[in-house]
Amino acid sequence: MGRIADVAEKFWTGAISTHDQHPFTPLMALEEVAPGVAFVSSFANVTAVAGERGLTLIDTGSAQFASQVHGSVREWSEAPVELAVYTHGHIDHVFGIKSFDDEAAREGRPAPRVIAHQAVLQRFDRYRATAGYNSCINSRQFSVAVSFPRRFREPDETYASQLTVNLGGFDAELHHARGETDDHTWIWIPSKRVLCTGDLFIWAVPNAGNPQKVQRYPRQWAEALRKMATVGAEVLLPGHGVPIYGEARVAEALSTTAELLETLHDHTLALMNAGAPLSAILREVVVPEHLAQRPWLQPIYDEPEFIVRNVWRLYGGWWDGDPAALKPPEPTAIAREVAALAGGATALAARAEERVAAGELALACQLAEWALQAAPNDDGIQAIRSRIYLLRAARETSLMARNIFTDAAERPSKRGPSVP
Repeated sequence: MGRIADVAEKFWTGAISTHDQHPFTPLMALEEVAPGVAFVSSFANVTAVAGERGLTLIDTGSAQFASQVHGSVREWSEAPVELAVYTHGHIDHVFGIKSFDDEAAREGRPAPRVIAHQAVLQRFDRYRATAGYNSCINSRQFSVAVSFPRRFREPDETYASQLTVNLGGFDAELHHARGETDDHTWIWIPSKRVLCTGDLFIWAVPNAGNPQKVQRYPRQWAEALRKMATVGAEVLLPGHGVPIYGEARVAEALSTTAELLETLHDHTLALMNAGAPLSAILREVVVPEHLAQRPWLQPIYDEPEFIVRNVWRLYGGWWDGDPAALKPPEPTAIAREVAALAGGATALAARAEERVAAGELALACQLAEWALQAAPNDDGIQAIRSRIYLLRAARETSLMARNIFTDAAERPSKRGPSVP
């Protein structure tokens, strides 16, 4: 058993907790997982498939890890890269292609042909239009300065629903699915019994609720997972995390992930149909315990509450059902009024600290936020607010919540991160 397979087994059995070792952390290694199929653990993962004419890459990794991916693939095979498939257009999956494009140019041969779903083109257009915003939100989400790109290696060929591609002696089936994105592709290679899921499976609660990103599609995501679970894959290669080996395990991982999404989606929609406001739905909708215990369904990146909110956004729009929130007063006006009722901003901040002592961190954050908005130049209140947000960040399990709260603590006088 190789290193990647060994780590994969420990994640599956719970010998390694995903709370202690984040499964997104790349092992920076390559391992052959089936004859002629190599898995590169990177950010994001890459799969290399050897055919009669050369190699096919399924995803290409990020710009930051491009040299690692290229070096790992070249240690495994010197065959030219003939084809690359983007599972979707997120930048950690598409920028590694440049190393192989450059290699082809140096050697005087054609660049790899790139195939993706047709919506990838619209994604790249949107990225160009929102590069500044994406720099802001990704800097906050990952707690590292991000300068979002404006130039992309676009696919040479796109497809709409399904496409079968010959990889040199055998076929790969490309299937479109809406899930984390509207441009997702999952790939099934029947002769190898290898399934490449992209980010439709990531060893965590699905990224179906990201609070800073565009719409996700949990019901259609679940449908794709159910379909993947029926193909008979012996090896599942995810967009992030480690492989899953064995047909029964692959089916279990996919079907339970689908069940989680179905539960959150269907319960939320049922309550919406009954006329419940978002606040009530957030109290009522929970993940069943038999799913919450699964090692591959831990809320370490996204979390169920955010998925519920995204289901609401999908069907119900941005208003949460609270009439006072439809056209609310300015936040600073609310803050000043609450501070006046409390006896001043300092008293409000002190009350926030009392709520911390009582274990009510969500309420404490709101009180501290009001206090600072009412007295934005008060260094003492800024310090209290920062301490409270850092305490809250430390108790969060999901990367998204933790880093948003950490960013708030580190930038007390601003409403968001500075542009890198």
